[in-house]
Amino acid sequence: MQLTVIQRVLGLLIMLFSVAMLPPALVGWIYGEAAMWPFLEAFGLLLLVGFVIWAPVYKVRRDLRLRDGFVVVFMFWMVLGVFGALPLYLDRSLDISVTDAVFESMSGLTTTGATVISGLDHLPKAILFYRQQLQWMGGMGIIVLAVAILPMLGVGGMQLYRAEMPGPVKDTKLTPRITETAKALWYLYLGFTVACALGYWFAGMTPFDAIAHSFSTVSLGGFSTYDASIGHFDSAAIEAVAVVFILLGGINFALHFLGWRHLSVRHYWQDAEFRTYLKIIGVVAVVCVGYLYYTATTGGWSDSLRQGIFHAVSISTTTGYTTAEFFLWPGFLPVLLIFASFIGACAASTGGGIKVIRALLLLKQGQREVMRLVHPNAEIAVKVGNSPLSDRVIEAVWGFFSAYVAVFAIIMLALMASGLDQVTAFSAVAATLNNLGPGLGDVGANYAGISDFAKWMLCLAMVMGRLEIFTVLVLLTPAFWRN
Repeated sequence: MQLTVIQRVLGLLIMLFSVAMLPPALVGWIYGEAAMWPFLEAFGLLLLVGFVIWAPVYKVRRDLRLRDGFVVVFMFWMVLGVFGALPLYLDRSLDISVTDAVFESMSGLTTTGATVISGLDHLPKAILFYRQQLQWMGGMGIIVLAVAILPMLGVGGMQLYRAEMPGPVKDTKLTPRITETAKALWYLYLGFTVACALGYWFAGMTPFDAIAHSFSTVSLGGFSTYDASIGHFDSAAIEAVAVVFILLGGINFALHFLGWRHLSVRHYWQDAEFRTYLKIIGVVAVVCVGYLYYTATTGGWSDSLRQGIFHAVSISTTTGYTTAEFFLWPGFLPVLLIFASFIGACAASTGGGIKVIRALLLLKQGQREVMRLVHPNAEIAVKVGNSPLSDRVIEAVWGFFSAYVAVFAIIMLALMASGLDQVTAFSAVAATLNNLGPGLGDVGANYAGISDFAKWMLCLAMVMGRLEIFTVLVLLTPAFWRN
């Protein structure tokens, strides 16, 4: 373990993150709000702390190793969760505890979208913008952004990239150089954000709301500037824009890159994960629309169609926008939507959950085991498209799934031990581990009413979900720390 290398990178990353305090401060200044001062104070403190960490080891020039990358990624997310809470805690208009401030910050950075704050409609614009900005930064992964910048400072980034990027195959690069890969991802991400903001603006949002919601839409985060979320606008056009860009954000960004490079959409439908992604959302949407209409939950066929499709897309992709209190819907629908979030979006997207490709591989492996019962001696390959996968990949997927279930069970039992009922505990863990946000029961509206212990456990679930379990679990193994 190269502690001085880790210290230098961490100091640099904290100093870089301090710059994130300036846009909300500028928004506060534009709107003449006192809320700009907590951000300026946080900027100065972050810059100072980062410099103090970095200065003693600034001459260190050794390359990061893989183990160093895991430590830096985990430490950075934890440090950002704490320091990102500074302006929220310092702002008097919020008047929230340290625990609530860290929970809100961690929820934003991990694009979970679970909130402990109510009365959003009346908060300063600077605070509202900052919450949205946190999700935008966390969406593609602030570490990937750092990968594009750190090489200019003499720090290699491949180790960080492998530790951060979601999906079962982490060594795939879009371009020969990892720096160029990170830049390509961010150019696409920025382009989608601009297009989404323009779409919202044309659909009727104010410029501020359009920019703010584009941040949390493309990142599949789900934060809003209103307590009623997208339902505040009561606009079919705005909901249509949201659905389009949520679907785009949930697609593997490698496919977007290929589409941009070759100016073709043919490869989208050739991708097995993409086809499965659309099929899952399509089935969930049909069930939601049909059941809402059958139970007369909404105002008629058009309302059932509108609400069913919107929530199927938003919850299945782990975005978490709502236009109605879906946790009060009748029958099995709320639980169906929570279950859909377990699958989540595609690998290398901004979404959470297990990921569609892993769900597809689990299904195919199950089918193979059934076939082996019929033909015990047959050699049956698991294929994605026309490409057979090695057993090592299948084993990794099963390993991830078993670890996911174990972590889910442990955190859920801990929440129940703290006093939460089964429905609330189950949905709270699902909503945070899947980086979804809204839950059921006592966390249907927000998370303000649960205990501080439960909030800290859910913060851990958010980070583990964002870093896909193993990046955190590997730090708990004795072998990782041996020389």
